[in-house]
Amino acid sequence: MSLSFVNSFAVQNRARALVPLCVGAGAYLFFLCVGDTLLQDSDSFWQIKIGQWILDHHALPYTDFYSFTRHGAPWVSTSWLSQVAFALSYTQWGWAGPVILTAVAVALSAAILVYLLDAHLEMPRSVLFAMLAVVLSLHHILARPHMLALPVMIAWVGMLMAAADRKGTPSWYWLPLMSLWASLHGGFVLGLALIGPMSFVALWGIESNKQVRRLLRWFLFGVAALAASCVTPYGWRTLLGATNILNLGELLTVISEWSPANFATFTAFEGALLGLIALGLYRGLTLSPPRILLILLLTWMALSHVRSIEAFAFLVPLVLAKPLGEKSSLQQADAQAGESWPARYVTATGALMIVAASWTSTSIFMSHHRFNFTMDQTPVAATDLLEKRGAQRIFNAYRFGGYLIGRDIPVFVDGRAELYGEKFVMDFFKATEGKKPELLPRLLEEYKIDATLLAADAPGPQILDHLKGWKRIYADNIAVVHVRDDADGAAAAAPK
Repeated sequence: MSLSFVNSFAVQNRARALVPLCVGAGAYLFFLCVGDTLLQDSDSFWQIKIGQWILDHHALPYTDFYSFTRHGAPWVSTSWLSQVAFALSYTQWGWAGPVILTAVAVALSAAILVYLLDAHLEMPRSVLFAMLAVVLSLHHILARPHMLALPVMIAWVGMLMAAADRKGTPSWYWLPLMSLWASLHGGFVLGLALIGPMSFVALWGIESNKQVRRLLRWFLFGVAALAASCVTPYGWRTLLGATNILNLGELLTVISEWSPANFATFTAFEGALLGLIALGLYRGLTLSPPRILLILLLTWMALSHVRSIEAFAFLVPLVLAKPLGEKSSLQQADAQAGESWPARYVTATGALMIVAASWTSTSIFMSHHRFNFTMDQTPVAATDLLEKRGAQRIFNAYRFGGYLIGRDIPVFVDGRAELYGEKFVMDFFKATEGKKPELLPRLLEEYKIDATLLAADAPGPQILDHLKGWKRIYADNIAVVHVRDDADGAAAAAPK
């Protein structure tokens, strides 16, 4: 083979090495520019607040101290490391901090996916899969802990898939990745659950006399990964806290991000499912039963809970990559043969230039733009009125809980559904959504509520308008406030 041919592969290899970084930089700059759209979930308030508490007290919470309905009840934060990161960034840069962190997480996710897919697919296809994954996840790309865990999830599953593709077993050197994931977000249980199906991908097609030994190695790795998930300050409580959310039963159907996919209108997810079917038919893909099982599992998760669509978007391409076509070993060998130390320095220099350009763009953009939280999640005026009146026990809307925590106001309920339990939150929703309005006065009396702060677009305020002993004192297009008729001090209703 001629020297010029080898050098050609070396140049291509250096260029390919920079493509994931370029994709990541593009994703980062895009989400930086649309950063205000990442600030649409009031849970971001309490995530930051808990992170600040951890930093101030140099300890982790083991009980609730933000609500008056569950005050002192056992509770652990399985996203403590993400919360600390968000709190540090918020202290340093205001709302720009969480935006930057989230944008970096998306960038890393896209870059890691492209890098992993490049082992089997042509670079244009790898980039296309990464772009489609980001588009499918747009609805759930928010300044919250699950985004900081997303690149770790992709790296972990990519490592498992690579081991399965080569019919080997994962290296134990990757176990710290599970510990990191378990500290960032409770979704690490998915990484544990996928070890079993991945092991069957590795076992499929190998000699029967090797299967038992290979299965034993995967089993031992699974046990080690389970142990690694508990290598956090919470220990075994990390695993318990992460699984509590899965035991909420009916409640998961009423929390928007846990609700099933809705095909009443055409969505990107629906298009992805149709595209996946078309791809299989067009390419005539023949997959092993374990790979089919993996794809069906990820599809079922996405159909059951919309928050799992990003797992479908980023992980299905990893399962399909090898069947779609692995590059020839000769091309890889030639490219590696042409790679020299100077070439690696050039690649590293290019990577540093991409990072520097991204940070410079960030500094310039931040000097001209101030990030703000979406106002329809923040009942500022209504909360100001309640503070002025000295309300102590506020019956608040579920989506307002995070904002109230951010203002150091004890809440009736907030986004930590696993703390309150299925029955409590379901009774709350049924009472305020009009499904069982007779529950509303019972809850108000049972918890000695002196004021309510409910969403203006919910049935709850209309029910209260006709409830004896309560009067409306404020309303805008975000929130409605009611107080008891015998409350001290009459407040004039603000203009609507």
